[in-house]
Amino acid sequence: MPSPLPFKVTLGVTGGIAAYKSAEIVRALQQHSLDVHVVMTRAAEEFVRPLTFASLTGHKVITSIWETDAYNDSGIEHISEAQSTDLLLVAPATAHTLAKFACGMADDFLSTLYLATTAPVMVAPAMNVNMWNHAATQANLATLRQRGVEIIEPGSGYLACGMTGSGRLADTDAIVAAVLARVQRLDENSPSDLAGETI
Repeated sequence: MPSPLPFKVTLGVTGGIAAYKSAEIVRALQQHSLDVHVVMTRAAEEFVRPLTFASLTGHKVITSIWETDAYNDSGIEHISEAQSTDLLLVAPATAHTLAKFACGMADDFLSTLYLATTAPVMVAPAMNVNMWNHAATQANLATLRQRGVEIIEPGSGYLACGMTGSGRLADTDAIVAAVLARVQRLDENSPSDLAGETI
């Protein structure tokens, strides 16, 4: 019997200062034998280069829906990626990205992937404390929770902007623990390949 394929996690990286921590998240997930693929927004490229993630994962990093190879043998790439991933994790998730997800906007690869996937979605927000506390952000989070998106709550402390409060990207260990817990729940709910068989 062939060995099962590794669990595929698509990591969405958005344009916040916390984007540099996404490389740590990739490594930590890989240590648990998860197959990590990375999708970056254009803004994320201002903080971390795609080559970093390509080197860490060994996979192509998708940065645009308009890339010349966005159409492949299996169809349109964002649909292919959406169908092949087992879990979508966005870390960091900016206020802008959360708003797009909540409103159903699809103007880049990540937001289109979000709408096209039926896999579980987890987001780890990171932003200024006032942006985090803003009624619009909280309303968007409530909408996403209602739709089944799991929110990995940000930490509290000194922020890159110089302010102190909530909005700091959750620690890598907390993000990985949340992902592993979700993976375990998915495994428990998935039917066994041998279900119904008599040996």
